[in-house]
Amino acid sequence: MENAPKPALATVLGAMSAARIQLRLTAASKDAVLRELAMLIIEPHRKRDLTTLVRALKAREALCTTCVDDGVAIPHSRNAIVGLVKDPVIAYGRHAGLDFGALDGRPVTHFFLLCAPNVRQHLQLLGRLARMVRQPAFRDALAAAQKPDDVLDLVRRFER
Repeated sequence: MENAPKPALATVLGAMSAARIQLRLTAASKDAVLRELAMLIIEPHRKRDLTTLVRALKAREALCTTCVDDGVAIPHSRNAIVGLVKDPVIAYGRHAGLDFGALDGRPVTHFFLLCAPNVRQHLQLLGRLARMVRQPAFRDALAAAQKPDDVLDLVRRFER
């Protein structure tokens, strides 16, 4: 067991894909945006899993907001939800501005929904993502992204 290889480090870029990036979220409420983001991760035919994820996200928000200020929120469940996803997934959504309960009182424009199959990957990704979104240059470039590939290129640059 001592020589067993360590699992690869989960990366934000590895958890993202262009298909899970929505640059024009349209939801008008906190619950609706959580559902809109969850639909980027869970296929529509998996209604039970979608409901499970949305409930977990709402429960986490009820404990404490997942906003990290400066117009960014990282919605995630309190714990990894076993069986919901096989590999870590991060969806990104950009909104014109939504009251999401940020402590700085500002509307949230950038949402990163994190879903991981285990606690280790959940915490790895949450930490990596939190470091990136705290950088003003990253947030500014996110606001200027024109297409999903621009977001992926940005993540690639800033995650290094």
